[in-house]
Amino acid sequence: MSYQAPLRDMRFVLHELFDVSGHCQLLGNGLDRELIDGVLEEAASFTANEIAPLNRNSDEEGCRLENGQVSTPRGFRAAYRQYVDNGWASMTGPLEFAGQGFPQLVACAFHEMLMSASLSFRVYSGLTEGAVLALHKHGSAELKNTYLAPMVSGQWTGTMCLTEPQAGTDLALLRTRAEPKADGSYRVSGSKIFISGGEQDLSENIIHLVLARLPDAPAGVKGISLFLVPKFIATAEGGLGERNALSCGAIEHKMGIKGGSTCVMNFDGATGWLLGEANQGLACMFTMMNDARFQVGLQGLGIGEAAFQGALRYARERLQSRGLNGAQAPDKPADPIIVHPDVRRMLLTQKTLVEGCRMLAAYTARQLDLEHGHPDAAARKAAGKRAALLIPIVKAFFTDMGQEVASHGVQVYGGHGFIREWGMEQLMRDSRITQLYEGTNGIQALDYLRRKLLGDGGAELSALIGEFSEVADRAAQRPQLAALAQVVQARLGEWRELTAEVIAHSQRDVQEIGAQSVDFLQYSAYVLLAGFWLQAAVTAQNALEQGAGEVDFYQAKLASTEFYVRRLLPRASSHREALLGGAACLMALPAEHFAF
Repeated sequence: MSYQAPLRDMRFVLHELFDVSGHCQLLGNGLDRELIDGVLEEAASFTANEIAPLNRNSDEEGCRLENGQVSTPRGFRAAYRQYVDNGWASMTGPLEFAGQGFPQLVACAFHEMLMSASLSFRVYSGLTEGAVLALHKHGSAELKNTYLAPMVSGQWTGTMCLTEPQAGTDLALLRTRAEPKADGSYRVSGSKIFISGGEQDLSENIIHLVLARLPDAPAGVKGISLFLVPKFIATAEGGLGERNALSCGAIEHKMGIKGGSTCVMNFDGATGWLLGEANQGLACMFTMMNDARFQVGLQGLGIGEAAFQGALRYARERLQSRGLNGAQAPDKPADPIIVHPDVRRMLLTQKTLVEGCRMLAAYTARQLDLEHGHPDAAARKAAGKRAALLIPIVKAFFTDMGQEVASHGVQVYGGHGFIREWGMEQLMRDSRITQLYEGTNGIQALDYLRRKLLGDGGAELSALIGEFSEVADRAAQRPQLAALAQVVQARLGEWRELTAEVIAHSQRDVQEIGAQSVDFLQYSAYVLLAGFWLQAAVTAQNALEQGAGEVDFYQAKLASTEFYVRRLLPRASSHREALLGGAACLMALPAEHFAF
């Protein structure tokens, strides 16, 4: 299945909604519109011509484990070498370690392209970027000087080793041990499962970031430390030294992303070095985890875009039946299925969810940039709070969206969507993992409600609602948008009232936190996307009134806003009603009575 990056929509988001050039000027990175557009065009060419053609074969062939060595699918090694040689791997890396320092607001567009082209291929490079963040923030000067530059370049890759057979979400159950050695290093022993890219044939070295316990560590999550454990120990000159005492024991046989190796990693007294402070490993790992969760959200977005493109192309070409109001293509034996209302419902659902999530992704990426790069300390702190609030929404809602949009894609194809050769069923299988790893979507909802909402009594969420209330106020001044603005403003008010109810219920009964969390996250996401669509409509209306050209493009934005507000925003009501149903009906039935 072919893929072409949606460059026009990406430029709309970056330039017209979020003024990426002004953003880059504030960050002082020297990027301008011409350079950004040039990078995006090259990225579009690379993903369409070099990566997307590998996707089907990678699913058919998968990875192989022989004598402890994993072989990736045909074409992956050459494509990864091109990825590194062309500088894509170093795009967001720190400048002092030969990175290019691109902001997330620009990089997220390229990363979405990679996810659409081949999620399996992106698995290998995605966690490396997170490992770079963790090492850059928490590593000693010696470790950074030894390991960061080759990781930034992509010559070496990184992994995140958390999960064990008995310790998934609950890392308090973690058993991997780290014993101090006389030279200041540690001997790491234990097994980790579900390690993406834990072993592969793409990079010269693999740098594992491993959670483990010191001998005197306190119980629970307060006794976890983070260690850098390389496949090959680096020499003093920065080259490859001796092979470390670690190995890949197995690779998983999976539903999807079969081109990405998912490994069981065994550490048998492997040499490692402490990152950050002892017993502070979870806090250090969350530097990487937040980036990983944002990237997984982009995976859902990328899958959604690929599914939409395939469904739209098929709906324009597939001839079946006549339109309900008569022949629309009388020169053909039947009409293309895009004329049928139900097919349009699915396509518009795909389009507005994908494009709405693209706006939210860019907004969140902008906050991540400002958190680290704004010249004012107070602004950095404010952006960090906003990003923390949004990341669980991005991870959970985008990946749920990706699965729904892929399912609609299968449905648009009809029986052909169920057949492997069309590629649509692969997208549905590949997307399923995104709802599970880096914290299941239920865990994201708990984080959103318990840590982010209850953590500050709803202050940050209230500020976010207020921001979009101002957007609705501005839209209400436009006669063409006043009716839509009124609907969105009413939802924003309802969101504020519902937030107060959720907090009150959670304070009365702790079970309500788990009972309400998923529906409250979903409710929040649907209303938030309505705010972005209203902002897009204002931007499009301005462009039309100013005679900017591209009338069809901007009219499509207005029509899409109308569809989203009228047909998808009402989903929020069902989530509101469900969460107000309370915890009692969930917890009343004894576990032993679920089946007889």
